[in-house]
Amino acid sequence: MDVIKTEIEGLLVIQPKVFGDDRGYFFESFSMKKFEEKVRKTVFVQDNESKSRYGVLRGLHFQKPPFEQAKLVRVVLGRVLDVAVDIRKNSPTFGQYVSMELSDENKKQLFIPRGFAHGFAVLSDKAIFQYKCDNYYSPAHEGGILWNDPRLHIDWLLPENEIILSEKDKNNPPLCDTY
Repeated sequence: MDVIKTEIEGLLVIQPKVFGDDRGYFFESFSMKKFEEKVRKTVFVQDNESKSRYGVLRGLHFQKPPFEQAKLVRVVLGRVLDVAVDIRKNSPTFGQYVSMELSDENKKQLFIPRGFAHGFAVLSDKAIFQYKCDNYYSPAHEGGILWNDPRLHIDWLLPENEIILSEKDKNNPPLCDTY
């Protein structure tokens, strides 16, 4: 696997080695040994998967201390725009984000360390999205940031009238009211 740094410290793109032939392909989606060698020691304790249709936007979500979560995210089927926002209070990149397309074709993964809000928008007819977490989900420590926060200026690559949100995500506060 190749590890590519982004402009935000700790936020990494992981490109697995894919072996393909006329039968299809094979790749190792996760190896704890390689992950620890190339990224950092992390013990993932929970795997999650979601299936969504075109236009669904999930996020921007995070867990408050002491239930912050690092995540390793990838798309099994389809295409999404994945977004990670730095919400680490003392970070020089606080309030900045990285967005990238993750798909079943490019097989890229994104490692999102603790201290980030995360979300994604489905760009294909449907998408299956998987992520590993290094801490358990705690409903009492759940937080969110408004998907269209004017301070962030995130281009979700979808027409606004085609975005599908949960009631909870429609009512998340902007970043300035969160921190």
